[in-house]
Amino acid sequence: MMDFSYIAENYKRIAYNIGEAKAKYRKPDEEIRLMAVTKTVPADAVNYAIDECGINLLGENRVQEYLSKKELYRENAEVHIIGHLQSNKVKYIIDSISLIQSVDSLKLAEEINRHAMKINKIQNVLIEINIGGEDSKSGISAKQLTELIENVSALPNVRIKGLMTIPPVNSGEKFLAEMHELYLDIRDKNIDNVDMDILSMGMSGDYELAIKHGSNLVRIGTALFGARNYSLK
Repeated sequence: MMDFSYIAENYKRIAYNIGEAKAKYRKPDEEIRLMAVTKTVPADAVNYAIDECGINLLGENRVQEYLSKKELYRENAEVHIIGHLQSNKVKYIIDSISLIQSVDSLKLAEEINRHAMKINKIQNVLIEINIGGEDSKSGISAKQLTELIENVSALPNVRIKGLMTIPPVNSGEKFLAEMHELYLDIRDKNIDNVDMDILSMGMSGDYELAIKHGSNLVRIGTALFGARNYSLK
C-alpha cells in the first residue's frame, strides 16, 4: 500500500489558506468548495483524499481517463467535467457527471441537452470564458457571453449554474477581477433558467487571489497531489 500521507499534509495547508483568504476577503457564511483535480492521479490516491481529507468533489479533465477510473472512485464522490468536452463524448458521461464546467458553444450545449433528454435529466453546466483571450485555451470571449447564455437557457434539459475560467498564468488579479464583474453582471440580469450560483476560478497557483475576487469553487491538482505523472494516462 502506498503512503499517501503527503496528500493529507497538503490538504491541511490548502484548507488553512482557503480559510485565511475567506476570513480576509469574504463573508463568514459564504461557502467555498475545494475540488480535487484528478488528471493523471491514480484512483487510490483520489480515494485517500476522499476518505482522509473529506474531499467529495472531483474534477476530471479527460473523458477517457475518467471512464477508466470512475468505477474505482468512492460512491459518495461528486464528479465534474472541467476539461474541454467534445460533442461526441457527451453520451459517455451524461449519466454520471453532476456538472459540466466547460460549455463554450451552443453546439455542445445542444448535444448535452439531447442526451440529457434521453435519460430524463436536467444537466447542470457552467459557461467557460477564455478571459485572457488565449489561443491555446477553450472558452468563449466575454463579448459572446450574454448571447450564448440566452441561447443555452432556452434548452429544456440544460441548466446554467454559473461561470468558469482559467486565467493566463501569472497574470495577477486583472482577469480575476474581470471575471467577477462578468459574473455579477449576468446575475443582475436575472435571465430565466439561469442561476449564478458558482464562480469556478482559481487553481494551485492562484486560488487565494481567486477567492478574493469572488470564486466559490477552487480547482486544486498539483498543490494537493504533487507534480503530475503523465505516464499514468
